[in-house]
Amino acid sequence: MSPVTGVVTAFLASVCLTAVLVRLAQRLALLAHPNDRSSHRAATPTLGGLAIVVPLLAALLAMALTDGDRFIAGLLGAVVLLAVIGFLDDVRELSAAFRFFCQMVAVVWALHGLDLETGLLWQGLIALLLLWHVNLFNFMDGIDGIAGVQTLVFCTGVFLLAGGVDGEAGLLVWVLSGASLGFLAFNWPPARIFMGDVGSLVLGLVIGVLVIVLHGTGQVPCAASIILLTGFWFDASYTLCVRMLTGQPFTQAHRSHLYQRLSDRLGHLGTTSLFAAMGALWLFPLAWLSIRYPDRQAVWVAMAVLPYLAGAVVFRAGQRNEA
Repeated sequence: MSPVTGVVTAFLASVCLTAVLVRLAQRLALLAHPNDRSSHRAATPTLGGLAIVVPLLAALLAMALTDGDRFIAGLLGAVVLLAVIGFLDDVRELSAAFRFFCQMVAVVWALHGLDLETGLLWQGLIALLLLWHVNLFNFMDGIDGIAGVQTLVFCTGVFLLAGGVDGEAGLLVWVLSGASLGFLAFNWPPARIFMGDVGSLVLGLVIGVLVIVLHGTGQVPCAASIILLTGFWFDASYTLCVRMLTGQPFTQAHRSHLYQRLSDRLGHLGTTSLFAAMGALWLFPLAWLSIRYPDRQAVWVAMAVLPYLAGAVVFRAGQRNEA
């Protein structure tokens, strides 16, 4: 399948699915209601992430039936598990312990399919990082369009950096790009539907796995992917650390992420647009430099973090709200 065919097919499927999901969610009252920790002010249809998950599952199933690859089989099982758990949690809230256990199973399942040739200690560390990435994607999906934009920044970035991504990873990148773009047609501010856990958990897993695969195949080094994903991993990690250090109940939902502080001032459209612009104009050039000058990768990663760190300090990300 060519990149154009993959993107267009996934885009059209996602647009059609999202349009159906908007009406279905309204009819079945599957709505995300605003509360004091949410960033929206009106009840909005949810489960829109299914429009990304379904094309992704179709692509994974087609590849699994074609060659029976262990990597694809492992990822397919992990995606199905996270999609089911995310769906159930969106419809009826599950316990945190059960969700976390299922996420761990999904991460181990996906990594088992990769068959990493590393020591047990490294595999454990990679599993923890991947588990964190699954959760941080869920944490960061809090305003209109932001998770879809981050997916597009990553997918478009690695495609351009690699001069076209080959193999199974390439097909996954194309499908994610098209499906995310189709979903964004309805999720762009002001959103007509939300992604929900069913979408954010799966995106966190698949993008994390793609980072590992692209690095392992020599197509895109890990440092470049880390730079492209800076907006999400830094905000989530910095905010969590601040909340822990200041004695706040860090496991509870909150509205103190940097992107949430910015959305209070710029609105959802302004914040998501700024996020997209930073990805294109700041992060992508630095990711290219990390490939062009690999001996200075730490410098490029630090430069990627710098504006987000400045914003987090200025806007008091993670800090308690002032009375």
